[in-house]
Amino acid sequence: MTTLRKRALIKMIGLSAVSMAVLTACGKKEEAPAAPANAPAAAAPAADKLKVGFMYVSPIGDGGWTYQHELGRKAIQEKFGDKIETSMVESVPESADAERVMRDMISQGNKLIFATSFGYQDFVQKVAADAKDVKFEHATGYKTADNAAVYDTKTFEGAYLAGIVAGAMTKTKTVGVVASVPIPEVVRNVNSFVLGAQSVDPSIKAKVVWVNEWFAPPKESEAATSLINGGVDVMYQNTNSPAVLKTAEERGARAFGKDGDMSAFAPKAHLGSAVIDWTPYYTKVVEDMLAGKWQTGNYWWGVKEGAIDLKKIADDVPQEIKDKVEKAKAGMKDGSFAVWTGPIKDNTGKEVLESGKVADDAWLRGINFYVNGIEGTVPGAK
Repeated sequence: MTTLRKRALIKMIGLSAVSMAVLTACGKKEEAPAAPANAPAAAAPAADKLKVGFMYVSPIGDGGWTYQHELGRKAIQEKFGDKIETSMVESVPESADAERVMRDMISQGNKLIFATSFGYQDFVQKVAADAKDVKFEHATGYKTADNAAVYDTKTFEGAYLAGIVAGAMTKTKTVGVVASVPIPEVVRNVNSFVLGAQSVDPSIKAKVVWVNEWFAPPKESEAATSLINGGVDVMYQNTNSPAVLKTAEERGARAFGKDGDMSAFAPKAHLGSAVIDWTPYYTKVVEDMLAGKWQTGNYWWGVKEGAIDLKKIADDVPQEIKDKVEKAKAGMKDGSFAVWTGPIKDNTGKEVLESGKVADDAWLRGINFYVNGIEGTVPGAK
């Protein structure tokens, strides 16, 4: 048989096989042949990864609030490995954009979403109502649902510890705070910082400048400059960038890092950083999700749980003050010390917490006044 005839025959056989396959597919379905008795069992499909989305209000490079959330995300990704898959979206405004981002995360298969800023609250509630099979974790809010929990760190404990240092280091006896948005969380931190300073020197006064944004470095710098011009020589902040600390270094004042370790941004001005660690809480939530034990609720962790600490205290801070900080931390851990223990008065002289009484969580979450020694009034307070 010639080579050409061989090729033609092979081609005809191939076409016949294709035709038979097509006819079979178009006709009655045939039984698949049984597998040989000694054939190995088919491998079970691999379990799907838990997909976890994070939504941030500021850039991950802010050095503070969002940066610490990002460290927490990376930590759980490393810890749980191929059991989970995490992703994040940064600089999401507290607007309808938040709803859009969350819905996009859901369309990508995320079954756990961390919304990490107060202003996302109503959008979380709206999306959670439509996506019952997704679990939501909202940072710093107060509204929960069957599939939406709230979590926070007791940043006021870190503010109090920083205040202890400030009380020892101020020479003008006037400390200041650059504050973001006038909600109870922030007002509580402002007051706690001042209470810490007054635990060292009860005569200390304080000033506050509000910038009404979480992340606005130029405004934060302007506010810090205003405080320094007004006689403040030690500052705290409740904003998301190191602008206050940098301005302090430029102007010969002292300041603290907030949420993250900001010591590298202004080493001469830096007195310490009140650092949040989200890893313990994020680890708990993921473990609960993987075990099918996730529960809604309102979770508030502090020094006791390893969620907040004052770190990198400056070398020139007196040892007795460092010891005072450590004593306060020990009391927070074992429950023998609470920042908000009466008697406490507001700046009009009214007693807001009676002697010996320890404020409960509900009381703390409703603070809308300044403590004694702080100038002015809380914006919007009645």
